[in-house]
Order: sequence, then structure tokens, then C-alpha cells
Amino acid sequence: MKQYSTLLVGLSLVTILSACASNPPRPMRSDFEDIPVPKGLAYRAEESTVIESPGMKAGRHVYRGRIEPESLANAVRTTLESNGWRHVSSTSTAKLGTLQVFEKAGDSLQVQIWEGLWYTYAEYTTGRVLQRTRQ
Repeated sequence: MKQYSTLLVGLSLVTILSACASNPPRPMRSDFEDIPVPKGLAYRAEESTVIESPGMKAGRHVYRGRIEPESLANAVRTTLESNGWRHVSSTSTAKLGTLQVFEKAGDSLQVQIWEGLWYTYAEYTTGRVLQRTRQ
């Protein structure tokens, strides 16, 4: 009976370790390389969209994590400003959360942070002109 228990525990460990090894790493977002995302947030591919044409690129990236909304808002602003984004405005309401607007070299970025039932969400929405036309 003791050998059976040892075998069962061993098989369970092998199963758990192989499951951990087969899980792919969290995808890195390379659509907008100069938009850093604070640690502790998981990318939500099924809720995100990128639209690209020859002259422009727009994206909506959604992340979620178990972070206090106020702490996340501070972290977002700090990381974006340290990466060259200029803070334009912030608005906070109890119902809708926090909305932050940034700009960098003519590009715009809007970050909305809100608290859900189990998670805090951050939605990054940006538009970028790829080929600036001369007039």
C-alpha cells in the first residue's frame, strides 16, 4: 500500500511539472513598443484589437490584474512619463474609474483603469500615424 501511495504522489508531481512546462510564457506586446505596461497585469488578447492601414495604426489593449486601481494609475503615469509620454490630463470618477490621456510626438494614448468584481482592468487605446505626409 505504501508503494502505491508513493507511486501516486510521484505521478502527480510529474503531471503537475509537465503542465507547468507546457504553458507558454505571457505574450509580449510588440505592436506599440514604446508603451510600457506595469508588472502584475495579464494581457487579454480576446478583448484587444489592433487595426493597421498603410498610413496609420490604432490599438486597444486590455490588461487585468489584482492591483489597487489608485496604485495602478500612479504606476501607469510614472512608467509612461519615464518613457517620454507627456501627461495631458486625468479624470477620476467612482463609477467609471480613472482616465489618463498622454501624447508623444503627435501620437495620442488614452489609459482607462477601472475595478471589476475580481480584477482591476487597464485599457490602453492609441492611434499612431505611420507615414507623416508633407504638405
